[in-house]
Amino acid sequence: MVYRAKFRRPPFSARQVVSHGHVKVNGKRVTIASYAVREGDLIELSAKAREMALIIEASRSSERDTPDYLEINEGKSAKFLRTPKLADVPYAVQMQPHLIVEFYSR
Repeated sequence: MVYRAKFRRPPFSARQVVSHGHVKVNGKRVTIASYAVREGDLIELSAKAREMALIIEASRSSERDTPDYLEINEGKSAKFLRTPKLADVPYAVQMQPHLIVEFYSR
């Protein structure tokens, strides 16, 4: 969600921001990048992180759009509105989950 909200540019950098404790979910500090957010959760940056040049640059970047399932507040916070659907996944290839399940069921 940190990457999708345009708080950091590459996904690896977004994970690092979380692991360094710069991200809060519903006001509580989160240090686990795989933390599962739920619908309605508020994801926000710490005051120190909001002043970082890389975060300011990433939030202003027009490199990619923010998805419809996130409500962004000026690069400071994001609200997770709904669980993304398969059509929301930004890949050129259409995924076929039943083939993945079939492959791993062997």
